[in-house]
Amino acid sequence: MKTALSVNVNKVALVRNTRHLGIPSVTRAATLCLQAGAHGITVHPRPDERHIRAQDVHELATLMKQWPDREFNIEGNPTQNLLDFIRTVRPQQATFVPDSEDQFTSDHGWSFPQDAARLRPLIAECRALGVRVSLFMDPVPEQMAQARAVGADRIELYTEPYAAAWGTPGQEAQLQRYAAAARAALDAGLGVNAGHDLNRDNLTEFLRRVPGVAEVSIGHALISDALELGYAATVQGYLQCIAQAQP
Repeated sequence: MKTALSVNVNKVALVRNTRHLGIPSVTRAATLCLQAGAHGITVHPRPDERHIRAQDVHELATLMKQWPDREFNIEGNPTQNLLDFIRTVRPQQATFVPDSEDQFTSDHGWSFPQDAARLRPLIAECRALGVRVSLFMDPVPEQMAQARAVGADRIELYTEPYAAAWGTPGQEAQLQRYAAAARAALDAGLGVNAGHDLNRDNLTEFLRRVPGVAEVSIGHALISDALELGYAATVQGYLQCIAQAQP
């Protein structure tokens, strides 16, 4: 199985929102990434529209219809504005993230059994709409079977602790944590995604060591690289990192 690359275009919207000129274009960025071989596009529309706006979600949904072999992933907190988008757009995947409305960036996963009761009906609604559900999770093996029990199709491993430990003596312990969590998820019947602070330096080793990663969602580092290299070369560079992890 080859890991898919989904490009998070939030940071393109963040730059655009500093002016009223409509540039850089979010849909243009997505198009260039798809043309370069990206397997999908991710957005995280927050209620305050600090980056991705409602109009972006709908324009991207229209764009993605021209790329039927690629995936549209919308992430966010299902108790805020996410479900409205899911009902209207019906992306291939919804990633549930336990963010508060004023949170700077995602920094933790769901917890079980605490979150089970509120997640179960929201997951069921998405799946009834034909939308795959992934839950943003910390690398805790004991939580994976419970994520499956509430109806999730996949989990997305929150990888910031691994990224923070990259190049330090703690790197190996983190890789072992993530590998154990991925194995537990796979054993529970879940697909495994990963994301947060993955970049061209740390991605290959993560994929070599963590089994069964179906998709990585990368935004901040990829868009930062694209400022220097351009979208096409950057996407191709990340695809090369993925290819280098293949046995």
